[in-house]
Amino acid sequence: MLPSAVVKYHLTLRQLQEESISPLIIISCAAGLIAVFLSHLFPQTWQGALLGLTLMLTPLLTWALREHSYLAGIWLLFASWLGCALAMALWLPGTAATGLLALPVALAALFIDVRAGFLAGLGASLLLPAMAYAFPNNATARNWGVAWAIIWGIFLLAWLSSRPTQTAIHWSWESYDQARKQLELARERQVELSQITQDLARDNEQMARLNQLLGAARRAAEVAERSKAEFAANVSHELRTPLNMIIGFSEMILQAPHTYSSNLPPALLADLEVIHRNSQHLSSLIDDVLDLSRIEAGQMALARERVTISEIIEAALVAVQPLFKSKGLYLQAEVDGDLPPVFCDRTRIREVVLNLLSNAGRFTEQGGVHIHAWRDRNEILISVADTGPGIAPADKDRIFQPFEQLDSSIRRRYGGSGLGLAISKSFVELHGGRMWLTSQVGQGTTFFLSLPIDPPAASEADVARWLSADWEYQQRTHRSAPPTSPPQPRLVVVERDQALARLLSRYLDGKDIVPVNSLQEAVQEMSRAPAQALLINEPSVSRALEDMQEASFVAQETPVIICSVPGMRQAAEALGAADYLIKPLSQDKLLAALDRLALPGNTLLVVDDEPEASRLYLRMFASAGRRYHVLRATNGQQALRLLQEQHPDAVLLDLVMPEMDGFRLLEAKSQDPDLCNIPVIVISARDPAGQPIVSRSLAVTRAGGISASQLLECIAGLTTVLSPGAAERKS
Repeated sequence: MLPSAVVKYHLTLRQLQEESISPLIIISCAAGLIAVFLSHLFPQTWQGALLGLTLMLTPLLTWALREHSYLAGIWLLFASWLGCALAMALWLPGTAATGLLALPVALAALFIDVRAGFLAGLGASLLLPAMAYAFPNNATARNWGVAWAIIWGIFLLAWLSSRPTQTAIHWSWESYDQARKQLELARERQVELSQITQDLARDNEQMARLNQLLGAARRAAEVAERSKAEFAANVSHELRTPLNMIIGFSEMILQAPHTYSSNLPPALLADLEVIHRNSQHLSSLIDDVLDLSRIEAGQMALARERVTISEIIEAALVAVQPLFKSKGLYLQAEVDGDLPPVFCDRTRIREVVLNLLSNAGRFTEQGGVHIHAWRDRNEILISVADTGPGIAPADKDRIFQPFEQLDSSIRRRYGGSGLGLAISKSFVELHGGRMWLTSQVGQGTTFFLSLPIDPPAASEADVARWLSADWEYQQRTHRSAPPTSPPQPRLVVVERDQALARLLSRYLDGKDIVPVNSLQEAVQEMSRAPAQALLINEPSVSRALEDMQEASFVAQETPVIICSVPGMRQAAEALGAADYLIKPLSQDKLLAALDRLALPGNTLLVVDDEPEASRLYLRMFASAGRRYHVLRATNGQQALRLLQEQHPDAVLLDLVMPEMDGFRLLEAKSQDPDLCNIPVIVISARDPAGQPIVSRSLAVTRAGGISASQLLECIAGLTTVLSPGAAERKS
């Protein structure tokens, strides 16, 4: 059993006293030496020598006895000091010698205990009157009253000086007892924690068994995800290549009809206007359609404005009218006249209506389609009813799923990728609306969509997560300040082209993206208004860090994020080309790229497996008054032969071609000394910024430094996002 706090207090006090006896012995020996040197001041010289030897020898005996009995040694030293003080009081005249009796009293009080000091003081007080009676002629003995006051004054000072130390020791041992009790309680809790840990281990075993059962389902989902990603990558090129032809030729005919004929029929020009308008609309939506397989619903930006539903329906009717006329189907529209404007994205909702009408026209062989728009309380409802074959009840649930068709025969007969209804439903839900259908096999199908007239407020599900069952209303005791709308976070982007800025503008809603061309412009922009972060798009992250040091860039509170997102210039440099253009290609972009080359001649080589591409480029050059001599090649082998024979001034190259593609042609050209200096303009449907991997390195720096907590949070965030299993956890 551990000793009590009182016992431990006395043991600790005695230990401190034993450790302090060494300085006391040294002081006693020093006093003995002084007495020997000053022995001539005594009436007899032998008296001083005797006092000195006593003060020096007694401490040595005390030092020898302290290992065996501390009390015996300290009492011996006390007796020695008391005897020397009495002798000096008798041998030396005056009251100063009598005051030396206070020293053994202080010795007993400090190095034994208070009671010993009190008894020593009492004994010395009784000796003084006895000395005055025994030696009436001694002046020191007669002044015993003054010596008495000195003795008791020293005793009180010694007692008061020892109290703080004693109190501190007592408190420390009480704290030790409390800590020991807390330690015992912690050990009990540790036993309970160990039991809980064992229970959790057993639960983890059960969880592991369940994960094994879910493994097969996860692998099946991965196969489906890979298939969808492959489809999105392939359809990108398949959509953009024909779209490039449609936009290019229709634009050339509309802008320069004299290139084809001096008298084109107005009906033909009107039809081409419809083709061009819808092609432009498809061009603006193609990226969103392809991104549907990679991003979550709701991350797509909406450009909302007040729009009249009748205008949207009228534009969609004009676009699909040729389809219905070619099949001999009727197309009826009924729009109520009192419909208020709807706060929505004009392009997205027009795409929804156009898709529903197009689907109805494609799947209907007899009869026609009726579209109706009306108001129901705070919503606008639109229905598209056809007289087609109808949809079976079992297929209604999957008709809105991406990449779904009712069966393979329908896809072969009517075409389509199975994306239209999924995209339309996503657009409607982004506006806070709904889409559903009613159908009977053999009697047609009716698709419905609802759009709120005004922006929807927070849904019930969003509000419910902020409330609890035990919530209690409390009346506000002060007037609330008016709400203020927070400013949009600003991101300053430094890059040579707009690759990263376009990526941020497309996928980061509610951010103010400010593109600049250099660090100096970034400093000026951030001095004008603070930014949440500075983003630097540089192929070499280490080079960007060196540039920041050379420019003495200082932004104490602004983090700097450096990444390498390939833009058109970087993509061209990686391929060994002079420029990189993305389909659909406009006339202005093509001519500007040629102007940047400053060609010495006018011979161009067009390498594209689509014959219409060469015709399109010729029309662009002719309408702009450019007289180029154009050579044509449909694959890389033909192009390489023409390069060696004709040595054109520049090459317009498509990347995806049969036999020898554009990548192999560029590699072969770079290895030929006679051909490596001929500039190449790559014209492809592949967007470098739209690839799955857009950056292979990332760096974060901050002029003001990164604290330990910030570093840990950054590491935790990056490992969560970039770890091998991050994609599975996110899905």
